[in-house]
Amino acid sequence: MIKRTLYFGNPAYLSVKNKQLTIRIPDQENPRTVPIEDIGVVVADHPQITMTQTVVTALQENNAVIIWCSANHMPISMCLPIQANDTLSEKVRYQLEASEPLKKQLWRQTVIAKIQNQAKLLRHLGHKTLHIDKMIPRVNSGDPENYEGQAAAIYWQVLLDSYEVTRGRYDGGPNVLFNYGYAILRAVIARSLTGSGCLPVLGIHHSNKYNPYCLADDIMEPYRPIIDKYIVEYLSDKETYEGELTKEDKAYLLNIPVLDISIQGKSSPLMVGAQRTTASLVKCYQGTARKILYPDLIC
Repeated sequence: MIKRTLYFGNPAYLSVKNKQLTIRIPDQENPRTVPIEDIGVVVADHPQITMTQTVVTALQENNAVIIWCSANHMPISMCLPIQANDTLSEKVRYQLEASEPLKKQLWRQTVIAKIQNQAKLLRHLGHKTLHIDKMIPRVNSGDPENYEGQAAAIYWQVLLDSYEVTRGRYDGGPNVLFNYGYAILRAVIARSLTGSGCLPVLGIHHSNKYNPYCLADDIMEPYRPIIDKYIVEYLSDKETYEGELTKEDKAYLLNIPVLDISIQGKSSPLMVGAQRTTASLVKCYQGTARKILYPDLIC
């Protein structure tokens, strides 16, 4: 079932009654209700949002992720369950015991899938990709030559050329859209990882000691061009973009969990596809599969 994404950008009081999320809005007489089991993501983007402890635990018991936004309305943290999988300890043991050669091979697959999707998007937009295409067969185990970074430099230079900005978390123009979109994607991937029995903190490549979602940052890489395409299509209807995130922008980006993606020729919403990807990762850890199932960009 496709899970719902709920966004709260105004004062609200959230509680649970009869397995329903009850939403009370000031100045509105009748509360709204949503079945807890239908919820996949909750975005809290206002300082006057109150959740009871029962709301948080009920959402976590149903493997929903809560995203908290800061004063500038950008996602700053997320809340994930730690008991989303019934064989968690067994699967975490496989993850902990994964060898370095295995992790390097998995990272190689991840880099190739990402670069292929980046090249496909650039071609879709009418750009030549000969230089990037040559990198793909050269990616070795662990990507020691950092083709992932080399391809990204070319990719972003082409993608953002008309906006006269570079790609960076704090750079202007449409970067704010990519930042917000990636935050939603990261939450979806982290949710799927915990649901599959993985610890998001233990990456196959990312290893920053201050990053609690290293594995999510690894696995989301081939998904990024899908978000990029979605945002580029949005920007195509606008003559300029000044970099001020609007309610319209957020409403558009909150559809990311239900975007159509394709994995091995089978279409599904992104949130469902992410679960296929993370389940295949677990099989690689267990030794019953050798390949992570990543999406192919649909153009």
